[in-house]
Amino acid sequence: MTSSDSEPSKKSLPYGLLPHEVGCLLLLGAALYFTQDQYWREPLPLYLFSAAILGAVGVLCWRCLPEWRQLPNKWFWGVLTAAWVTLFGFWGNPTFSSWDKGSLPEWMFDMYTSPGLDEGHGLLIPFVVLALFWWKRKELLAKPPGLWWPALGLIGLALCLHIVGYKAQQQRLSIIAFFLGLYALTGLAWGWHWLKASFFPFFLLGFCIPVAEYSVSLTLPLRLLVSRIVELVAHFALAPDLKRVGTQLFDSVNHTYAYEVAAPCSGIHSLVALLAVATILGFVNHQSWWKRALMMLIAVPLAVLQNVLRLCFTIVVAESFGQHAGKAVETNTGYFTFALAIACEFWVSRWLEAKASAGCTLPGQTQQPPLASGLADKPVTP
Repeated sequence: MTSSDSEPSKKSLPYGLLPHEVGCLLLLGAALYFTQDQYWREPLPLYLFSAAILGAVGVLCWRCLPEWRQLPNKWFWGVLTAAWVTLFGFWGNPTFSSWDKGSLPEWMFDMYTSPGLDEGHGLLIPFVVLALFWWKRKELLAKPPGLWWPALGLIGLALCLHIVGYKAQQQRLSIIAFFLGLYALTGLAWGWHWLKASFFPFFLLGFCIPVAEYSVSLTLPLRLLVSRIVELVAHFALAPDLKRVGTQLFDSVNHTYAYEVAAPCSGIHSLVALLAVATILGFVNHQSWWKRALMMLIAVPLAVLQNVLRLCFTIVVAESFGQHAGKAVETNTGYFTFALAIACEFWVSRWLEAKASAGCTLPGQTQQPPLASGLADKPVTP
């Protein structure tokens, strides 16, 4: 039963949305709008995003009202979580040279909205995690929740990790500690089964860790790989006169175009987003670990291929219409190729589901009964 079932007097909008949920979506839209470069480090975007997070938590509690009422120790968990967030809100960020505030969440928001970085996906991950908690609400309560004191060990580990990160001025260690502590507090309040069932949503929070500053060592191999593949494809059919020097691609005869496969063109940014989407599809749609691992692995070739497709199309246009036309194509086709890669991930996931429903299993495996969304294992009845 959902809240809309238990509250028949509440009018729902299309797609089953309630008026307050539409308001939360509008608030999120406004928060994302004000993350543009011209509003960087202004207070309004942070306030709007914080309000959107709190609103989304409220929407989740209302949507899961029957389940929420079944949970014990809510005040115990709420007070400890508020104290944990306060700790990282005032003593979470150890670096004061370029960022004079001690708030770790505020530093994370600054990284997500920084004009020089491409970390915007970190703004959306918390809302995906909340949606996953709604999806798993039945599984979370499949066993009676209750206090589980061994979770204090995880909380101690998170505190030690934060102390190390604070002393070493490594905010990313503190971010891991922050999420680990939130995860441990739910286990302390509601038990081992809750920890086990909520592992994936909390694991997904790992994509909130900013990594763009450390991607240089990975971007160069990706740039070389992409440029070499484009060179091979061009010589095969598209542009026989194309010449590659390192990561530079240019017309060696007519000199009509010359492009550099720079760091943003390496595919590293789309790789992170594609990996996040593939991880969600793998854990939501599949039960076996080899399928989940396969879904995560396909993000790498898809990130490379979608970038190769964009650059090949750029070369074709540049061959016919010159440098500026090719540059316009290279700038504006990224969204199309990224959407195509996302569609490929959905297709692979559906293909794996179709194989499973057709009774295809790996050698040595037995056919498992299907699972209903968000439910624990149940035997299939005729």
